[in-house]
Amino acid sequence: MSEQRIIEVDSLTRRFDSHTAVDSVSFSVAEGELFAFLGPNGAGKTTTINMLCTLLTPTMGRATVNGYDVVRQRSNVRRSIGLVFQDSTLDEHLTAEQNLRFHAYAYRIPRAVTEQRINELLELVELSDRRKSSVRSFSGGMKRRLEIARGLLHHPRVLFLDEPTLGLDPQTRRHIWEHILRLRAQHGLTIFLTTHYMDEAEVAGRIGIIDHGRIVAMDTPDSLKDTLGGDVITIETRDIAALATELREKFHVEPIYKEGGLTFSVHHGEKLLPRLLRRVDNPVASVSLRRPTLEDVFIQLTGHEIREQEADPMSEARAFMSRRRRGR
Repeated sequence: MSEQRIIEVDSLTRRFDSHTAVDSVSFSVAEGELFAFLGPNGAGKTTTINMLCTLLTPTMGRATVNGYDVVRQRSNVRRSIGLVFQDSTLDEHLTAEQNLRFHAYAYRIPRAVTEQRINELLELVELSDRRKSSVRSFSGGMKRRLEIARGLLHHPRVLFLDEPTLGLDPQTRRHIWEHILRLRAQHGLTIFLTTHYMDEAEVAGRIGIIDHGRIVAMDTPDSLKDTLGGDVITIETRDIAALATELREKFHVEPIYKEGGLTFSVHHGEKLLPRLLRRVDNPVASVSLRRPTLEDVFIQLTGHEIREQEADPMSEARAFMSRRRRGR
C-alpha cells in the first residue's frame, strides 16, 4: 500500500440543529487502500461520506480528497471520486448503456474513449449481454453492479461505497464483492466503504469503528480483535444477574449480556474455564470458548450490538434529505 494519503480528515463535525451527527472525527486513508467505516445505522457513516463527497457542508473541521478541499474545491473533488449510494440512483426508464452514456456526458468524457470505457466496464461487471435492457428489468444485484460501473466510468481516484450491499441476499452480496475486489486489483483503486456487516468489514485493510458520531477505534481487523486480550467465553445460566456479580467479584472480569448469556474476554481461556466452572455457585446451562470476532470488538467498545439499531436502515439518509428539502 502506498504511503501517500489520498483522504485526510481533521476534526470534521456536522450538526443538525441540536443534534451532532459527526463529532470531530480525524483520520486519513492511503492511496490504494480499502478502508471501512463500521457502525450501526445512524452512527454518522453516511453523513461523513456526504461531507467527503461535497454533498453536505461540514459545520467544523477540514477534509481533503485527492489533495482538494471538500468545501473550497468541490468541482475538483467531484471529478476525483465515484460514489455508490445506499439507494439506487439509476434512471430505470433508460437502458444500462444509456445510463452510462448520460454519466459520460455529465462528466465530459471524450466521445473517443466513452465507447471503450462502457464496453470494458460492462464486461467487468458481467452486464454486456444486458446493455440494451431497461434497468427496470434488472434485479437488485444487477442494479448495484451497474452503479459500480457508472461510478468508475470517469476513472476516479477514490470509490465511495455507502452500504453497497444493503438489502441484498447473501449470494448476491458475495457476487458484488467479487466484482469490487477485482476492480481494486485491476485498477489500484482506493475504496472507502461504509457498512454494518461484519464480514464486509473483514476484507478491509483498516477499519474505523464509529458510534454516535465518534470514531471509537481504528486499526486492522486482526489488531482490533487482538485488543480483546485473548479468548471469548460465553456462559448461559438461569440467573444472569447473580452470575455476573460472581464473575466480577471472583474473576475480575466485566461480562456483557448477549444472546441469552454473559460474554467476556480473557487470556488463556482454556486454562481459566475449568477453574471458573468449579468456583461459580450458579448452575451453568452451557458454556463456549472461541477466538474473538469484530462483533465482539464492537460490543466491547460500545456496549451494544450493531443490529440493535437496524430497525430503519435508511433513517440517517432520509433525515439528511428531509433537512435539505427544508433548506437547513
